[in-house]
Amino acid sequence: MGKFEGKVAVVTGGTSGIGLTTAQRFVAEGAHVFITGRRQSELDAALKLIGERVTGVQGDISNLNDLDKLYETVKQEKGHLDILFANAGLGSILPLGQITEEQYRTTFDVNVKGTLFTIQKALPLFPNQTGSIILTGSTAGTIGDAGFSVYGGSKAALRQMARNWIMDMKGTGIRINVLSPGMVYTPAYDDLFGEALDQVLESAKNTVPMSRVGKTDEIANAVMFLASEESSYVNGVELFVDGGMAQI
Repeated sequence: MGKFEGKVAVVTGGTSGIGLTTAQRFVAEGAHVFITGRRQSELDAALKLIGERVTGVQGDISNLNDLDKLYETVKQEKGHLDILFANAGLGSILPLGQITEEQYRTTFDVNVKGTLFTIQKALPLFPNQTGSIILTGSTAGTIGDAGFSVYGGSKAALRQMARNWIMDMKGTGIRINVLSPGMVYTPAYDDLFGEALDQVLESAKNTVPMSRVGKTDEIANAVMFLASEESSYVNGVELFVDGGMAQI
């Protein structure tokens, strides 16, 4: 039996990268997982790859109607929720002077508004007000880098919101923690960095104390810890999984 046998988990942004790897791990450990993705074709491919004990719900977390559809599906199929990995997010690179209203709106609508309501709308499904909620943050919310102010600001907002949410949840058994990856190669890097990708990956040898980028399964390992009873007294932390990048 896996450590999440009989548990129900939701992973937003579960069609690729960190979300997909984590969803696969939850299933391997016995959970039934609901994954979301904006594009149906990518969602179908992820469902085929995961194979069993998985349900896909197409939607955009910045659309509250899509979130309602997600949780109505969870309620109808399983009746409750034990683990929420609020992972969906996006970002783009623009320096001050080139930032547009569209970049700001899109980034904050998904990363902040979308995550906020992903969590708020899930609360009624947690049985006896117990469970684990994990947000995907980023080292960009702590350290500075050229062109990342809007993305970094959105992730910093999540970190601060989590500090307040654990007080809102005081007296319940619901834990809320932030998991902040550093440089982790995922398909999103191809779109984000384009032709500069090889240079970015090479730069990790100098900027990351472990001299390499991370792997999605290394992030999933940390999610497994925060989702399990092994972290039963861990609440409100920001766990950096970044090879030490944000610690120097």
